[in-house]
Order: sequence, then structure tokens, then C-alpha cells
Amino acid sequence: MTARKTLDDWLAEYSQSHQHPVNRAIHTVCVPAILFAIVALLWSIRVFGVPAAYLLMILVAPFYARLGLKALGVMTAQLLGCVLILSLWPRALPLIATSTAIFVAAWIGQFVGHAIEGKRPQFFQDLSFLLIGPLWVVLKPH
Repeated sequence: MTARKTLDDWLAEYSQSHQHPVNRAIHTVCVPAILFAIVALLWSIRVFGVPAAYLLMILVAPFYARLGLKALGVMTAQLLGCVLILSLWPRALPLIATSTAIFVAAWIGQFVGHAIEGKRPQFFQDLSFLLIGPLWVVLKPH
């Protein structure tokens, strides 16, 4: 039986491919942008009358809860921040087009950062790292 990774284990492993200061700076901007874009894109889709963004949050909550209250708290704050922004979103600004543009631009930024770093993104190894990125932005070792 394999021991489960702790929050510190995940963050340390994620940090291995995020050492270059430019890559770290790019990720500090682009990871939250991607998180927001995903939540925003799902905000417009209704499942049983509820924004699909809420359903995604419920689905990922056990992963963060298993990592501890710190991880769950950090992600809850980030996701509530997204919901707050979306609640105040100006109707004149097209949400789907804007969030799609943010999503694409932020992913381009991520890959530029990894080209500078000279290392592949961790999620090529394990898709769970897509859930670790937002935690790393807040909790990254310095």
C-alpha cells in the first residue's frame, strides 16, 4: 500500500519544476487566472438549475479536505473569490468570450514559463497537479 502524499509533499514536488524566478512569477499570475477562467466558464452552464461551477467545487472538495484544513481553507477562499467576482460581473462584458481569452492566454503563459524553466509541467506526470497549482501559488516554499 502506498502512503498518501501530504500537502507538503505535493507542494515540494510541484516546486521542483518551478524554480526559475520568471516561471514562478508567471505561475503566480497565470494559475489563478486559469482557475478563475474555469470557474467562469462553468458559471454559465446550469445542471439541475445550479451553476456547474458549484458542482465542480463539490467534486474537488474531498481532494483538498484530505490534504487538511489549510488546503481546504485556501481553496475555499480562492473559489469564493471567483464567485464574488462572477456575482459582480458586468453584463456588458461577455463572460464566455472573456473567460475563454483568459484561459488561453494564461495557458500560453504557463507553457512559456516552463520553456524558460526547461522542465515539463508536473501535470504531464499526474493530473492531480492541476489541483495543486492554486495551492502552490499561495503556499509555495520560498
